[in-house]
Amino acid sequence: MLPAPTKWYDKRDVVCIEFFVADSKDVEVRFDKTKCGFSCVRATDNVKYVNELELFEAIDENDSSHKRTDRSIVCSLQKAQPGKAWPRLTKDKAKPNWLGVDFNNWKNWEDDSDEETGNFDQFSDMMPDMGDDDDLSNQDGAEDDESADSDDEKLEDVE
Repeated sequence: MLPAPTKWYDKRDVVCIEFFVADSKDVEVRFDKTKCGFSCVRATDNVKYVNELELFEAIDENDSSHKRTDRSIVCSLQKAQPGKAWPRLTKDKAKPNWLGVDFNNWKNWEDDSDEETGNFDQFSDMMPDMGDDDDLSNQDGAEDDESADSDDEKLEDVE
């Protein structure tokens, strides 16, 4: 028995877990209030995979589900407290070596607010107060626009 390579990501109302076992059979997924169990057999070589997770927070085991595909088993765990971010999947801070974060699907949904737009608007409002380009030419010993610069040299044409 081996643990299946696993990735997870957090969404506002659910936590998604994907167990990567191609050509799986005899798939069994168990949801408990604070645990998720997974087992299956890879059909090509009859290797058995087993994963047991003690979850970071409670889930609604009745609304949680899973789906088998040709290359993996995807679980959708309904959070008992929707809208609460999970900083990690497991209760234990030590991460198992077979578990990783699915950064392709990760979205920092906590930061999705009008606050970001408000900060941008504040920045835009400050821009007229920053001065104009003439002020920049007199700072830090800036020279005339005619000054020689190494990347201003004329390059020969390449044939």
